[in-house]
Amino acid sequence: MTSSELRSWAWALSLIAATALPGLAQGNHFNTPGNILISDQYNNRILEVNPDTHGIVWHFGNQSWVAGPHSVVGPNDAQRVGFLTLVAGTGVPAGAEPNCPSGCADNRVMLVDPASQIIWQYGEAGVTGSGPNQLNTPVQNTWLPSFHVLITDQGNDRIIEVTLNKNIVWQYGQTGVAGDGPNQLNSPNSAELLANGDILIADESNNRVIEVDRSKNIVWSYGCATCSQLSGAAFASRLPNGDTLITDSNNNRILQVDSGGNVVGTYYTNTQPGSIAAPLPTRAIRLRNGNTLISNQYDMQVIEIDSKQNIVWSQGEIAVSGNTFDMLNGPYDAKVVGDYTGLTPPF
Repeated sequence: MTSSELRSWAWALSLIAATALPGLAQGNHFNTPGNILISDQYNNRILEVNPDTHGIVWHFGNQSWVAGPHSVVGPNDAQRVGFLTLVAGTGVPAGAEPNCPSGCADNRVMLVDPASQIIWQYGEAGVTGSGPNQLNTPVQNTWLPSFHVLITDQGNDRIIEVTLNKNIVWQYGQTGVAGDGPNQLNSPNSAELLANGDILIADESNNRVIEVDRSKNIVWSYGCATCSQLSGAAFASRLPNGDTLITDSNNNRILQVDSGGNVVGTYYTNTQPGSIAAPLPTRAIRLRNGNTLISNQYDMQVIEIDSKQNIVWSQGEIAVSGNTFDMLNGPYDAKVVGDYTGLTPPF
């Protein structure tokens, strides 16, 4: 191990130690367990919201459309790592947002401290590429217990695992090659490390969810490029009972599938009064209390449903975009602070 690697490991260990400090999560302020962390895509910001008051207790991003030291463009994903926040600066494609008619790039994965300062990043601000320290539309990031970061590099059709020194130590998918053959992906949208060491991937444009081992063998799958089971697999997580929760975006639904590929639960996200026809949900996450938190992107809402599919909480006004109190614009991801049910725990 080089001296720089040793320094990175020492830094990561100090980060873990800091998470045990008292007073960081008191009184429903920053990092209080139960708060909601939201990637508010077209408002170019990450929000931490008090679920009782709907008020913002912390944010990152100055809402600029230019990637920089205090901004994030089109964030698709955020995860709390101790008192730091891991953020995917995805960018916005051409035609998706009036402020970016030709598209606005970000192409960074960042660790942000409580003062909203970037203390580490992989990727160059506004630079699209596939070379060393370059990304192309990173849509999701997962902090691993090894202190590596798993990045879903969608535009490069790959999942990469990078060290704090920015070395790629594992990759699934051939860089820049879209396909559904061995070691191929087509616009992947998420990747989670499972307890058994495998990687669960939502392979969006192949309309499938696959579990691959470290030798890059597919050991489980649901859907396929030529099947009709899924259309736009946006996210997948493995539940404690072994089922897989899948966000089937283009079908506006959330599926729960057992290990045998049987659908054991379905929720349609476009059936509530005021919903648009195609809200295109992007994340569904099962919570510790048994409820499900859903980012219903173009309905401009994050909703929590109970086991009977009743909406018990929401943030944002349905089908109305905005950036004032209790308003969102294309929320892509939402997680509950301190709840890693079905997700990769950071430590």
